[in-house]
Amino acid sequence: MFNHENLKGRVAVITGGGGVLCSGFAKDLAAQGMKVAILDLNFDAAKKVADEIISNGGKAIPVVCNVLEKESLKEAHKTVLDKFGKCDLLVNGAGGNSPKGNTDTEVFSLDDLDNADIKTFFDLDTQGIQFVFNLNFLGTLMTTQEFAVDMVGRENTSIINISSMNSYRPLTKIPAYSGAKAAVSNFTQWMAVYFAPVGLRVNAIAPGFFATNQNKALLFNEDGSLTARSNKIISHTPLGRFGTPDDLTGILLFLADEQYSAFVTGIIVPVDGGFSAYSGV
Repeated sequence: MFNHENLKGRVAVITGGGGVLCSGFAKDLAAQGMKVAILDLNFDAAKKVADEIISNGGKAIPVVCNVLEKESLKEAHKTVLDKFGKCDLLVNGAGGNSPKGNTDTEVFSLDDLDNADIKTFFDLDTQGIQFVFNLNFLGTLMTTQEFAVDMVGRENTSIINISSMNSYRPLTKIPAYSGAKAAVSNFTQWMAVYFAPVGLRVNAIAPGFFATNQNKALLFNEDGSLTARSNKIISHTPLGRFGTPDDLTGILLFLADEQYSAFVTGIIVPVDGGFSAYSGV
């Protein structure tokens, strides 16, 4: 069992902390003795996670926050400073997609132009695409602007961004989300270089396909069998299964703890069962 005593007593800030994967991050970090601020647009979701951590003997606070509004970020930052102190680890987990940035089919057919019921590339809503890029990229940038001020020039500070396997291999139907996560990966590398002289490490985790309660209906039929799209996913995943939140714990703690990753910055780690490595042949 790895020892992460280095993390004990430090302050972690997690955006999107009420979500499935990021709530797991919050619990993992709290279990190592970190004081965890759970930032989420949905306060009730954040409070549920914080209450669970506290009931298990950990330290956590729920903080309502909109990562696309400067004043909201400033208020959240003030709350963290008042309750816990300066941020040592920032996990930029807030993100998501919008149906307005998706196509209905995987590939284009000329017949689609005559079918008003099919949304093609030519029908994509620019506002929907802008929303996806803002949430994933600008949300990461603006949150870092607010909290990295605490971290620069101090020892053992770190940022972990949440990218996606889509940043390596864009998925059909979701051009906006794939492009936005590619931007997050690129930005991670840019920040790693920019902040290196002041000791702030910046890395990213790129999850693949994870089976959670949140996406169960998308991945499985009512009888528990895989949907057609899920069958394609599994057939292109060398390890032959979906990920679970526990599969992210090891890489999270590795990147957070300088005992194991002091010389690691600017990397994007795919945790995808080999999906991004497999050509399909």
